[in-house]
Amino acid sequence: MPDDDAEVGAADGGGELADAEALLATIVAGIGGGARPGQQRMVRLVSQALSNGTHSLVQAGTGTGKSVGYLAPAIAHVRAGADPVVVATATLALQHQLVSRDLPAINAALAAAGEQTVEFAVLKGRANYLCRQRLHDPVDAPDEQLELDDVVSASASGRLEAEAARIREWAEDTRTGDRDELDDVDGRVWRAFAVTSRECVGATKCRFGEECFAEQARVRAGGADIVVTNHALLALDALEDVTVLPEHSGVIVDEGHELVDRATSAVTAELSPNAMSRALAGARRLVDPEVAAIADESATALGDALFDIEGRIVELPEGLRAALASVRDAAHGVITALGGSSSGGGKDDDSDAAARRQRARSAVEDIHDVAGALLAAGADSVMWVDRVGGRYPVLRLAPLSVAAALREGLLEQGSVVVTSATLTLGGDFGHVARSIGLSGDDRDRPQEGGWTAEDVGSPFDFARQGILYIADDLPRPGRDGPSEQALDRLYDLIRAAGGRALALFSSWRGVEAAAERLAELSNIEVIVQRRGDAVGALVRRFAADATSVLVGTMSLWQGVDVSGDACILVTIDRIPFPRPNDPLVQARSERAERNGGNGFTAVSVPKASLLLAQGAGRLIRSSEDRGVVAVLDRLAGGGEHQVGRTFQLRIRVARARERGAQPEHRLSHAGPTAAHDQLRLAQVPEERVQR
Repeated sequence: MPDDDAEVGAADGGGELADAEALLATIVAGIGGGARPGQQRMVRLVSQALSNGTHSLVQAGTGTGKSVGYLAPAIAHVRAGADPVVVATATLALQHQLVSRDLPAINAALAAAGEQTVEFAVLKGRANYLCRQRLHDPVDAPDEQLELDDVVSASASGRLEAEAARIREWAEDTRTGDRDELDDVDGRVWRAFAVTSRECVGATKCRFGEECFAEQARVRAGGADIVVTNHALLALDALEDVTVLPEHSGVIVDEGHELVDRATSAVTAELSPNAMSRALAGARRLVDPEVAAIADESATALGDALFDIEGRIVELPEGLRAALASVRDAAHGVITALGGSSSGGGKDDDSDAAARRQRARSAVEDIHDVAGALLAAGADSVMWVDRVGGRYPVLRLAPLSVAAALREGLLEQGSVVVTSATLTLGGDFGHVARSIGLSGDDRDRPQEGGWTAEDVGSPFDFARQGILYIADDLPRPGRDGPSEQALDRLYDLIRAAGGRALALFSSWRGVEAAAERLAELSNIEVIVQRRGDAVGALVRRFAADATSVLVGTMSLWQGVDVSGDACILVTIDRIPFPRPNDPLVQARSERAERNGGNGFTAVSVPKASLLLAQGAGRLIRSSEDRGVVAVLDRLAGGGEHQVGRTFQLRIRVARARERGAQPEHRLSHAGPTAAHDQLRLAQVPEERVQR
């Protein structure tokens, strides 16, 4: 670690850094914590970046207290007269932690010390807030109910109707209109009660403008010192030339290893016959039948063109090109027939009708723009067809890389700090730095636009607190999900641990197979993630029952923070390499090979490494935690992709083959602080378990 404390102090004149360090001391004393060298170092790095207009990559391991490590200098920066600081997270869990736990705790500590508290607010995309106009739209406006009616009619159980009723009941009491207040709600139903920014008629033209939840959130964010948002909204603000965030002096990106994927997802466009039908539903009653008929014909032509296409499209087939041109032209005809978006004067006119017209126009404009983008796509884009539910085709378009766009739209606009527990590959920040647009030539340059990178470590002793068990005697995982032998090993491990396990899988097929096998466990509740389940509710159930098992897929590989006796075992079904037929992986691998590199090591290995480290990181969440990470993939045991080296997991390795006999899998049922008993696996020689 470079000793540049003097450089940091000189760079910002010492005042802002001194304030940040004083704030840290006040906060730590107020919440009853102790000094953490990694956290103190992080405060200095973040303060340097914010005050100098530079950038910083900070890898902060579990236990560092990184949220306070960046919030203290952010608050000091705003107190010094700077504009607000934006904090962007990838997961809802961390966003909720910041606004429900961390920032209130900081304010309590500041208030107890007689200091001024910090104003903070959450800001999300408009579609995350309940739209009062849609909620109160006249019941006799059937065109506005078509999307909801269509999905309800497909559900014999009436579940979606019940969800719609639940939303209406919740709407009577909510103060924020934030969708995340609801434990879980089907997206198809929610769309009937929300609008995107493009669909919104505008506060001045809406009879609910002064009561609008989204507008109220924007007002709160505009008056805050710290604005908490998500990667998707940050990406839209930076990449789509759409101003959605208030003026700010710096951005802190937490869970930064996710930024590229979240940004790519946020700007990925999609088009499907079903989406076109939904868009036309709102416009059909507002345009001549002939215009609507032409649009219907183009939607049918698109469906026919996509009928036998699946996967990546390198060059548009002529039939699909013609269908897309037909869709674009038909959408243009509907837009023209709908007229200007400002029809209707103000709140005294029929604002509900104006809002419906705006929504209809916006939906068709989206169709028009996406069809045009697909026709104009070049070598810097990736196009492919997915089958939703195995049946319905969706045509998608994503950028091959977001590095240049992030550099121009984010890095060149002000100071950016990117932090996570997993930013390096083999100790090197190069991969993450290049992926977000940082140039190696600018590293350690103290002027504006320069950047630094540092790992501030973790206070936990991973080598002593955990064992990495590699089941290298099992068959290699295949595309059909885990083998019977792997499921048997999983069963034995969980039974030996008395439950208390988080079982992570790379596919839904694996989750389903494990759920069936683990159903045979007695006296252990097996909580199984299903498609669409709210992660927060699952994790709360898991944490509340110290003998339960949580089985799930990719959304549980990060953001799950359950310490103590409830989680002493984390199992991972395989090294999470991306699917080789993933269109973006294919295209990015080909680009790496054209540039003289190896596509697999340049694209697949980094993605798998960061995700595996995140998954394994679910085990040790406090200095008292003890346990085992079990990887049921023999590929982890050696060779070029050995977990201990390539995947940088900092816990001791034990291999199944070293036993020489079938494992008894005796994980002690003792409490998490009983290190010796807790870590004993029968297949791990006694002398290898450190006391």
